[in-house]
Amino acid sequence: QVQLVEFGGGLVQAGGPLRLSCAASGRTFSLYVMGWFRQAPGKEREFVAAMSAGGGRTAYGDPVKGRFTISRDNAKNTAYLQMNSLKAEDTAVYYCAGRPDNVVVVHTSGYDYWGQGTQVTVSS
Repeated sequence: QVQLVEFGGGLVQAGGPLRLSCAASGRTFSLYVMGWFRQAPGKEREFVAAMSAGGGRTAYGDPVKGRFTISRDNAKNTAYLQMNSLKAEDTAVYYCAGRPDNVVVVHTSGYDYWGQGTQVTVSS
């Protein structure tokens, strides 16, 4: 079992960068696909990005392609989401999620473990 904790949310001006971190407990982090999702008020949880266990495969949601980058450091049991050129519509609670195999999926039901979320607010 893996426990996930997100860090790095906050208030940022439009056009600015922000990096989120997701720290995982347990010794099997390197075997998990890691994903990032977000949920804005009144909206469904939306796929943002995902990375395979070894880091060789990634996937991104259309709204963030070219602006966000997912990465991971298996030695540190940590996944990251670098967000650049932020827009007001990126405002949401961001969640990291873990999937205990090596198939990159983009739907919430594909992930077994979730963090508590971190708020990102982009001011325009």
